[in-house]
Amino acid sequence: MQPRLSTRNLIFIGTMLFGLFFGAGNLIFPIYLGQQAGHHVGAAVIGLLITGIGLPLLGVIGMGLTRSNGVFDLASRVSRPYAYGFTVILYFTLGPLFAMPRLATTAFQIGLAPFIRSAQQPLALLIFSISFFLLTWGLARNPGKIMTYVGKWLTPLFLILLGALILMALIHPMGNLSSAARGSYATSPVMTGFTEGYNTMDALASLAFGIVVIDATRNLGVTDPGQIATDTIKAGIISMTLMGVIYALLAVVGALSLGQFAPASNGGVTLAQIANYYFGAFGNVLLALLVIIACLKTAIGLTSAFGDTGHELFPKLSYPLVITVACLLPAILANVGLTQLINYSTPVLMTLYPLAIVLILLACLAPWIGMSRWLYGLTTAWTLIPALLAGINALPTAWTHASWLQALIAANNWLPLASLGLGWSVPALIGFLMGLTVSHWTRTRANHA
Repeated sequence: MQPRLSTRNLIFIGTMLFGLFFGAGNLIFPIYLGQQAGHHVGAAVIGLLITGIGLPLLGVIGMGLTRSNGVFDLASRVSRPYAYGFTVILYFTLGPLFAMPRLATTAFQIGLAPFIRSAQQPLALLIFSISFFLLTWGLARNPGKIMTYVGKWLTPLFLILLGALILMALIHPMGNLSSAARGSYATSPVMTGFTEGYNTMDALASLAFGIVVIDATRNLGVTDPGQIATDTIKAGIISMTLMGVIYALLAVVGALSLGQFAPASNGGVTLAQIANYYFGAFGNVLLALLVIIACLKTAIGLTSAFGDTGHELFPKLSYPLVITVACLLPAILANVGLTQLINYSTPVLMTLYPLAIVLILLACLAPWIGMSRWLYGLTTAWTLIPALLAGINALPTAWTHASWLQALIAANNWLPLASLGLGWSVPALIGFLMGLTVSHWTRTRANHA
């Protein structure tokens, strides 16, 4: 009988995966959604869970169903050159160039900046970012210990702190769920929650973190590819269930906060107000710990995934060297500023996201449609141009004065469902149907040859 994970270890890996996913953005976004949705918070949460939880879960399931060893292995179904390009861009985007610097900057701005005078904040951010990534590097040096650091230590501590805040907000609510909804939440809460969940782009992280779960499972003695796939899917379900429950509770807390506070420009402001309301000065410390731990968990996971994948793709580069680069670059870039990082990263993310979703959906359908190169290649080819248009559409306005860029933005807006960020979906469907047809035709010819 093939070894499999015990229930205890499966729970640990599931909580580790939750910890890797659940960064500061996942903490503050549902609060903001709750404030905006008001009495429509239930419907908005349903929309959020469909995409904000559903897509990342499908990503983990797809990795398991195809028995892929990581995103490179999955993307190789298109072609090896494509797999190299997609994997390198994905990991640099979710790693040292964009996501990791944002983790340090967000942790500092929400967790520590309120305690520091404005004039001293640039130097404080520099010291904090260096310390943050030194700690990240130290904890990511041994990938076999990731489950211990994140799944057994940091995530339980994070859940205890967050649980205390949520429990207080539910036992002693600041208001009720009768406040009016705002903006598009007033007329279409489910679709607005759906769109916002889509825009979290956690599906990208599901591809990046797949290798961490697979490695953790192997380190616990599971070697059979089929059992690794099964345990990966089970861990994904545990992780996403936990994330869904917390998303829903945070959204309700955000809606209840309208009894005391006016809607804020972002969930971080509201979360700080809630923490201070229930715990006074200690609430500020509680929030700082929550945000820093949330960001640290994700940074460790991204660093480990970047190191594993970098060493796998380029074996001459050692794991310690790759994670050193992965921590050194964001320690510098974190001092650029959060707004600038978002401006630079959003167009790249908007280009990668459709390509990632196509890979995920094809992987999840693999038991029924197979894994033909024609199927993966044509679907991806038809998705690529709309994905590039989506990236151009996300460029800052100051960068798009050129007439040719304006023409491309107009072309993107003509695509069906472009207003929902799904302009790629119809072309992808055309490519998918073409791929199915060609793969069926080539398989039939081969059978009759």
